[in-house]
Amino acid sequence: MADAAFPLAGKRVYVAGHKGMVGAAIVRRLAQESCTILTSDRTIDLREQAAVRAWMAQAKPDVVIVAAAKVGGILANDRFPAEFLYDNLMIEANLIEAARQQQAEKLLFLGSSCIYPKLAEQPIREEALLTGPLEPTNQWYAIAKIAGIKLCQAYRRQYGCDFISAMPTNLYGPGDNYDPEGSHVLPALIRKAHEAKLAGAASIEIWGTGTPRREFLHVDDLADGCIFLVKHYSGEKHINLGSGTDITIAELAAKVCEIVGFTGTITRDTGKPDGTPRKLMSGEKVAAMGWTPRIGLAEGIAHAYAEFLAGNVKQNTV
Repeated sequence: MADAAFPLAGKRVYVAGHKGMVGAAIVRRLAQESCTILTSDRTIDLREQAAVRAWMAQAKPDVVIVAAAKVGGILANDRFPAEFLYDNLMIEANLIEAARQQQAEKLLFLGSSCIYPKLAEQPIREEALLTGPLEPTNQWYAIAKIAGIKLCQAYRRQYGCDFISAMPTNLYGPGDNYDPEGSHVLPALIRKAHEAKLAGAASIEIWGTGTPRREFLHVDDLADGCIFLVKHYSGEKHINLGSGTDITIAELAAKVCEIVGFTGTITRDTGKPDGTPRKLMSGEKVAAMGWTPRIGLAEGIAHAYAEFLAGNVKQNTV
C-alpha cells in the first residue's frame, strides 16, 4: 500500500553493491536522510551464504537495499549466461534470507525492466510480468531478477517481512560502465562518439537497425525514487521506476554525438541484434504515490559525459 510511512531517521541502512553505479547513487541520496549508512567491502563475496550471514549478524541493519548484481549489456549476457544467472540468484537469495534472519524492518530489492516479456504491451505495466516469453539475449539476468521479486513476495506471505521490489528502466550516469564489451547502449555510445571525435573519424557504428525504442533514467533520479519507495510504500507488487518517455537508438546516437561534439555520420550494422523492439515502462503507480523524475535526457547525457571526461583525466594522470 502507498503512504505506508517509514521514516529513515535513526535507521541503520545497508546498501549492498555500494561501489556500483546504482548503489553509489543510493548512498549519495541517503546522505540527505538522518540515517547511518552501512556498506560491506569487496572482501565479502555476496555469492557466499556464510560470509553474508556473518556480516549481517555483525552489522544488524534495520533496512537493506539490494543494489548488488552482476550486470552488463547484450554481448556480456550472451557470452556469460551461467554467471548472469547463478551469481545474481546467489546474491539476492543470500541477502534476502540474511535480512530475514536479522529481522530487518525493511528491504528493497532492485530488479530490471528486462523482466518483462519481449513483446509486452507498451507502456509496460507491472501486471505484464510472466505473461509472455522473455527477450532471449538477456533472459538469464531476467530470470534471476524475477526470482528475486518472487522471493520478496514469498517472504512477505510466509514471514510477514516488509520486503518490496522496484523495477528500474535503463539507467545511466555517474559510475557507469564504459567498457566497449560490457557496457549498455548509452555509455557505449558516449565512449564511441568521444573516441571518434578524438581520432577525427568519419563515422561511428551502432548495432542493429537503430529502430528499437528505449527509455532512460538518470541514476540519481532512480536513487531518489528508491528512497521514496522505502519511505512510502509497502506492498507485494513490484513498482516500476522510469522516466515515462522513450527514444529510438538512432535518435539516441544522434543526441549523444551532438552533446559530445562528434560531427561524423552514424552507420548501422544490421547483422547485429536489435533486442526488444520497444521497452517503455508505465510509471502510473509511482506517480500516483507522488514521485516523478527530475533530470531530462539531454541534461543527463551532458552530465554523464562530464563525468566520463573527469574519469579519463584521472586515468591519464596516474
